[in-house]
Amino acid sequence: MIHRFLPRIRFKPLLQAVVALGLIATLVLGQADSALAARAGGRMGGGSFRMPRTSAPAPNTRMPGGYGGGYYPGGGFGFPFILPIFGFGGFGGIFGLLVFIAIANFLVRSFRRIGEGDPSDYGYGGSANPSVSVAKLQVGLLADARSLQDDLNRIGASADTDSSQGLAQLLQETTLSLLRHPDYWVYAAAESQQTRLLSAEQEFNRLTLTERSKFSAETFSNVNNQLRQSTVKAELPGEGADPGEYIVATVVVAAQNKLDIPSVRDSQSLRRALSQIGAVPSDQLLAVEVLWTPQKSGETLSADELIAEYPALTLV
Repeated sequence: MIHRFLPRIRFKPLLQAVVALGLIATLVLGQADSALAARAGGRMGGGSFRMPRTSAPAPNTRMPGGYGGGYYPGGGFGFPFILPIFGFGGFGGIFGLLVFIAIANFLVRSFRRIGEGDPSDYGYGGSANPSVSVAKLQVGLLADARSLQDDLNRIGASADTDSSQGLAQLLQETTLSLLRHPDYWVYAAAESQQTRLLSAEQEFNRLTLTERSKFSAETFSNVNNQLRQSTVKAELPGEGADPGEYIVATVVVAAQNKLDIPSVRDSQSLRRALSQIGAVPSDQLLAVEVLWTPQKSGETLSADELIAEYPALTLV
């Protein structure tokens, strides 16, 4: 018969290939849909990692006829003082040598401390490279807490984000707004670390950029008194889409000295963490950023979006 001469087509391998291609297409389109579903966010804050000098300025110790400071009859305390050590003023010998070694030791230790960034009397507030805390606190709330979006939009619109006092007030009002919604707390995460001033800005920027990259756009921003507001309409879930359920707010803070943020395991520890991070005084606050998504009132995150974008959040 004719069909005996036709080449045998192996349908099983072909079917497996079609199924594999289907799975790949589903994964790719699923990731694309997830990216398209990302919500816009808001951002406010500011600060500077150039700490103001808090130590008193060095007194002017230069005396008439001398080079340096102090008092020495006939001419200053410094060059004319060192000359007698070496025999020009009657203080030669072993005593002069010991004094010279002591001065040399002091200078070597001082320059070494400055080079290593050790606390010393050279720099800002008694330290050339002081210890700085960088902390991040994140809260996921039920969508019923939609008034939080209005609160954050209102705080950001009126905040003075170009002064330490204004940033401290912004931080306090933000944490107060979160503390007023305990019934809607569902998820949270906290992290903090000690670092040095010279590397604190890099760590702070890393944390804020990571959160900003999760937004499809920044429809509201007030950073260092640069207010920007978008008129883009909120993207509400379409017909057949999963209803939104959550709002996420993130607070990132850099402060002098040690900032003890407790591990967040339940609502009590979350309350302590919010109170702790909101109580940073203005004279210790270096920088702060508050980020929230979705920013538009009435727009929320679905459970799938929350899990995909914020895997570090834990149930409280």
